[in-house]
Amino acid sequence: MSDLSGKHGLVVGVANKRSIAWAIAQAAGAAGARLALTYQGERLEENVRELSEQLESAIVMPLDVTNDQQIADVVATIDRNFGGLDFLLHGAAFALKAELDNPFLETSREGFRIALDVSAYSLIALTRAVVPLMERRGGGSVVTLTHLGSQRVFTNYNVMGVAKAALEASVRYLASDLGARNIRVNAVSAGPVKTLAAMGIKDFSSILHVNRERAPLKRNVELAEVADAALFLLSPQSRAVTGEILFVDAGFNITGI
Repeated sequence: MSDLSGKHGLVVGVANKRSIAWAIAQAAGAAGARLALTYQGERLEENVRELSEQLESAIVMPLDVTNDQQIADVVATIDRNFGGLDFLLHGAAFALKAELDNPFLETSREGFRIALDVSAYSLIALTRAVVPLMERRGGGSVVTLTHLGSQRVFTNYNVMGVAKAALEASVRYLASDLGARNIRVNAVSAGPVKTLAAMGIKDFSSILHVNRERAPLKRNVELAEVADAALFLLSPQSRAVTGEILFVDAGFNITGI
């Protein structure tokens, strides 16, 4: 297991116990990291606070990733409590349900804006905000969560696929900007997992079935497997890796006919 003893991390995107972000938070906590978790809105606050009790001395804060002042407030709180930051896990993503249910051709201007703002631009805004805290620690690691729908058409993924494509391009450009500061930026592209967000995709069960049938490993992935891969990218073990998309999908991404 990667050793994160003495490291401080910020985890954005925990919704409930099925969240990929929560699985990663658990793995990072078990590896010795002290964490700050954020929640989106009062509806999720209770879930995140209850989950945080499983971690040692975790900080819990509200965060709307579209609100620059809230981002600044989160960074200020981390600065006061941690004095610096070693890693950021970015798991924020959202699209209006109508934009997932309707054909991509019918994507609204506002729906497009929301999906790109929450799911892609937030990585840029959060990374920019935490850079000074990472520089204070001599560098750091940023990891975000993506999906193969960024590169191939998945039924009912629609505008989220475009948002993930923007997210992956952002990973590469941020990695280029920040490499000289010893800050790495990577993404984990997970196979289908039964998360709260995934269940909002129509016919998600069929996606699970196809992935299981066609993936070389002939199965779907588990949350713990995604978390282990993310932990590698967050830790010093991946110190020479940046700008990469790491697939954790039982090999589905390599398949053709």
